[in-house]
Amino acid sequence: MIPDLECTGLTRRFGETLAVDDVSFSVPAGSFFSILGPSGCGKTTIMRMIAGFLEPTSGDIAIKGRSVLDVAPNKRPVNMVFQHLALFPMMNIEANIGYGLRRAGMSKGDIARKVDEVLDRIGLPGIGKRKVDELSGGQKQRVAIARCMVLEPDVLLLDEPLGALDLKLRERMKIELKSLQAAFDTTFVYITHDQSEALVMSDHIAVMNNGRFEQVGAGQDLYYRPETAFVAGFVGDSNRWRGTVERVAGDAVELRTETGLTMRAAAKGQAANGGAVDIFVRPEAIRLAREPGDLAGFDNRLSGTVGSLLFNGAASRIIVESGEAGGEIEVTLPQSGEFADLKRGAPVHVGWSAAQANCFAANGG
Repeated sequence: MIPDLECTGLTRRFGETLAVDDVSFSVPAGSFFSILGPSGCGKTTIMRMIAGFLEPTSGDIAIKGRSVLDVAPNKRPVNMVFQHLALFPMMNIEANIGYGLRRAGMSKGDIARKVDEVLDRIGLPGIGKRKVDELSGGQKQRVAIARCMVLEPDVLLLDEPLGALDLKLRERMKIELKSLQAAFDTTFVYITHDQSEALVMSDHIAVMNNGRFEQVGAGQDLYYRPETAFVAGFVGDSNRWRGTVERVAGDAVELRTETGLTMRAAAKGQAANGGAVDIFVRPEAIRLAREPGDLAGFDNRLSGTVGSLLFNGAASRIIVESGEAGGEIEVTLPQSGEFADLKRGAPVHVGWSAAQANCFAANGG
């Protein structure tokens, strides 16, 4: 089946700066694809090339199997939602949504019908006569999407559209955006630096760093099976150590951290005796206990005291201060409530399996 969007060998230079470095990917029809990465990694440059605002230095961009490199931005079957939405404040809602249809020469009757249909689909029927400044942030977001979707693009590009919203509204809009994408059955390509947005909404995510894709996969793959140290550190939270490999046994390694802690971990890629490695262990992968005997069977065990309590309901954590670890370890509290009485300074024991400790060669070494 021909993908809705396919980029092949996409490269973009700005003088001596290589902003996008030979990136290739395809997006199946009707899917939600996100490009996740830190500021300056090149994700917005990719978006602007797809939209036609920038020309690639090399490579190709195809929509439904046809190259669009020689197609003007206003002629491409794509539309774009920006962070600041760019709604016209002097127009009411129906005029905003119908703007592109009027430019295309559609009759007033057909425009009115299509505007009413799309307002129904975004869950805002009957607001066509209202002004933009009469809407809430979430309603403006949906109107901006409706203005694009009424043109029936093959691909909708979204450039960090939730960045200007407050936290509570942003959380709600993650769910709404995914629902809208499913309702319109349109391919969404979404760029963000917010891992939570990408994980919640996307069918597939490309993690980008320094102009290249580090890994492309479902959110679960990126989170539980990272392929590079960058992905392990960027997607989700992790405790991190630098160490040296002392013994290799298949896919597992025994190592010693810079602070002297002996640890067993799962090797990702090549690991050699004496090699420097970075180790990542997620806070929720660490088992918390009051007695050391409760951690029998765990590959890695150590003791410490509670340094800080970070209460956040079901996402509560503690910071364990451990001389054995050479510093602090962040540990997720179990939702059972069995440790709800923990106080700062209380002695605790923690453990984790080798399989939960992802180990990568440090700096490619």
